[in-house]
Amino acid sequence: MVRHPIKRFLPLSLLGRSLLIIIVPLVLLQVVSAIIFFERHWTNVTRRAADSLTGEIATVIRMLNRAGDDATEARWALHLARQNMDLRITLEPGTELPRPLRGPRSTLERLLEQSLDNGLAYPLVVDSRAGERDLAVDVELPRGVLHVLAQRERLVTSTTYIFIMWMVGASLVLATIAIMFMRNQVRPIKRLARAADAFGKGRDVVTFRPSGATEVRQASAAFIAMRDRIRRQLQQRTDMLSGVSHDLRTPLTRMKLQLAMLGDGPEIDELKSDVTEMERMIEGYLTFARGEGTEAPVATEIGALLTEVARGARRNGAVVDLHVEQPVTLPLRREAFKRSISNILINAARYAHHVAVRAGEHRGAVEITIDDDGPGVPPEKREEVFRPFYRIDGSRNPDTGGTGLGLTIARDIVRGHGGDLTLEDAPTGGLRARIRVPL
Repeated sequence: MVRHPIKRFLPLSLLGRSLLIIIVPLVLLQVVSAIIFFERHWTNVTRRAADSLTGEIATVIRMLNRAGDDATEARWALHLARQNMDLRITLEPGTELPRPLRGPRSTLERLLEQSLDNGLAYPLVVDSRAGERDLAVDVELPRGVLHVLAQRERLVTSTTYIFIMWMVGASLVLATIAIMFMRNQVRPIKRLARAADAFGKGRDVVTFRPSGATEVRQASAAFIAMRDRIRRQLQQRTDMLSGVSHDLRTPLTRMKLQLAMLGDGPEIDELKSDVTEMERMIEGYLTFARGEGTEAPVATEIGALLTEVARGARRNGAVVDLHVEQPVTLPLRREAFKRSISNILINAARYAHHVAVRAGEHRGAVEITIDDDGPGVPPEKREEVFRPFYRIDGSRNPDTGGTGLGLTIARDIVRGHGGDLTLEDAPTGGLRARIRVPL
């Protein structure tokens, strides 16, 4: 499935998306407010300050023009400008106007130059980089160049920085509150997800309690009700099958006793064989249907468990090679999981001469592979062999195979732990059974 290009940059978690819904409008609001502020307030205030500075410079120029050739009156005009207008102003006779500096020009420089061009009828150059706190204005007059230094703060209002600090500070406070609030809302959902995951892996989740918003509490209550219904169903099935087991074994025992009293003969031997096969099939079916749900999960070291299973298989004549990459411990229904491995080993040893078992941790899961050098299973039948009572050998001969429940029980147990059992080709030419159980 092809994802939209924008979705690749969106967060995947509920917390991330919720914060995105809150923070994006907040950021857009701040950006729009900043644009409006700079386009209207800052620009208007700066333009008015520039017009005021232009008026003061124009006043000094008029005073100089009025002084004419009187040097004393000219010096007095410059003295008044320094004293009353807070301008550092000098007149440099016989000099030329400096060339404008090249490079990008600031908004402040453009506004000031525009105001001076409108208010003065003389060539001029504005330099906002004359100093950290000053800006320079050079005006070419008939008697020389008037050099003016004014403080930058006369044109830059402090409300700009106050507005930005308030805007950024308020955004940080609101974002922090939103993160804290959304984390508290998402935490119950994570607990519900962990409880559902643990229950799916066959682990105990009796400590889970509903919490959070009303909708999350409803989902949690539905999960608890579902968990209890499943447990009741499993318990009822186990109790019913226990009774069925007792009811079926009683007539089978009577039949075996009656056959034993009839003596020997070909027909009697065939009936005994049929009764024995019925007993084995019924026991296998009851074992499969009963399941292993009553066993509590315990911390189990995989290497020790596999060593025990391999030792039992070797006692029965199987050639088993075991290799465990590293110690791995995880909660398992130990006896049930042991039985699933034993079923696979027994099935592999029945058709192969050599069985290799490997175990290790890969991509957040315990992976166990059981390889054999037997004839294998055709790819089109690798799912069918997991069906109850299915056997590739259609003769149903107990000497050439079991009841057809070994792999079914093994997969049922592995899936009860949240994992899966699959079949594939083995490097040795036979069949590989791969078990993956998440950590």
